[in-house]
Amino acid sequence: MSLQLLFEKLALLGAEWVLWLLVFGSVLSIAVMIERALFFRRRRTDLEGLRAQVERHLAKGTSAALEESLIQDGSVEARVALAGIKAASSGAGSAEEAMLAETAARKLEMERGLAFLGTLGSNAPFIGLFGTVIGIIKAFHTLSVSQNPDMKFVMADIAEALVATGVGLIVAIPAVMAHNALQRHIRSILGRAETLGHVVLGHVKAESQEEPKTGSREDETEK
Repeated sequence: MSLQLLFEKLALLGAEWVLWLLVFGSVLSIAVMIERALFFRRRRTDLEGLRAQVERHLAKGTSAALEESLIQDGSVEARVALAGIKAASSGAGSAEEAMLAETAARKLEMERGLAFLGTLGSNAPFIGLFGTVIGIIKAFHTLSVSQNPDMKFVMADIAEALVATGVGLIVAIPAVMAHNALQRHIRSILGRAETLGHVVLGHVKAESQEEPKTGSREDETEK
């Protein structure tokens, strides 16, 4: 059997299975959107309040209380700052590397599901167009084998085939919009985490500069 006949048999099945494929993709995309919305809602925080809290605890030197507070906060910004505070005893370089590693890990966590939304948004119109092509092939095949073709039924088949393109666009547009909105939100969170990380890093660097001065004064007193 030639490849052309195989494709013709596939086309004669109609575009209904393509529509079901698009509906399945749409259901999955909605599930991803809801899951991501709940994920970010649970990790929402007040950056200004969190920043003031970090600065206050760092100034007092109560790192244990600050760590406990950041753990309870649970936001991405708090977890990045917490990683830097835990590594602060090893120096500013270690604190910075710890925060960069935590930021990368949290970025991967936040981006879960975005690849699916992007892929669906890019390919759903083409899947719908494929269904339309299949439907048109079926309509013309029916026209060719009919002894008394009725154009009314042929046009009805073509109109039904065009529905697949419309459904493909309906599936793609929300997926693309959600993908872009989530990407912007993730960039915003990463920027906020970087801001809070600089607060922690600045305090660690300030402490590391004060230690040599304290040591030199003690040496002068001994002399």
